[in-house]
Amino acid sequence: MQRLPARNANGEPHDAGVAAAVAALQTGDLVILPTDTVYGIAADALDAAAVARLFRAKNRPPEKAIALLAASPAQAATLADLSSPVAQRLCARWWPGPLTLVCRAQRPLPAGVGTGDTVGVRVPADPVVQAIARDLGRPLAVSSANRSGDDATATFETAIRDIGEFAAIGLDGGDCPIGLASTVVDITGGQPVVLRQGSAVVEG
Repeated sequence: MQRLPARNANGEPHDAGVAAAVAALQTGDLVILPTDTVYGIAADALDAAAVARLFRAKNRPPEKAIALLAASPAQAATLADLSSPVAQRLCARWWPGPLTLVCRAQRPLPAGVGTGDTVGVRVPADPVVQAIARDLGRPLAVSSANRSGDDATATFETAIRDIGEFAAIGLDGGDCPIGLASTVVDITGGQPVVLRQGSAVVEG
C-alpha cells in the first residue's frame, strides 16, 4: 500500500494524493481516506467488483449495506432521491456534515450499496473526500476503515493497522476532527426515523 498525504501545508487537498486515490478507484482498488467523522475505506460506488472487494476486506455481512459519500448535494442526487421537503430540510441543515440520509435510490446500484431500492448518502465536511468524489465523477462507496465488528477509528495509523493490507492507497490526513460516526436517518417513509445516533443530533 502506498502512503500519501491527504492535505498540503495549507490544509487543502493534496493534489498528488487526490490524483493517486482517483486513479486507484478507477482501476477497482480500495483507498483509505480521512473524513470529517472517522477514517473510511472507499471503492467506486458503481464498480460492483470493487464494492465486493470492500465487503471482503471488512469481512462485512452482505446484508449490512454500505453508504455513499458525495462531493456535493447535486452529486448525491444523481444516485439518491433528495427531492422531498424533509430531505431538503435536513440537507440544508446538516450538509456538508455528519448526517447520512437513507432515501430511495435513483437507479439500480451494485449489490451492497444500499438495500434494494434504498441507499444511504451524505456529503462530508472534508474537502479531501469531496475532491476525490468530484474528480472521480460520482459518489464513493465508503465504510469505516476497520474490520466488521471492530471500533471505527479517527487515526490514520489505526486504520492502516486494521485494514491497510487491502488498500492500494492510504491518505494520511491526521486525526479526524469529529471522531464519531455519522448519524443515520431514514427518510423513505416521509418522516425522519433515526436508525443510528451519531455525531449529528437529529430528532425523529
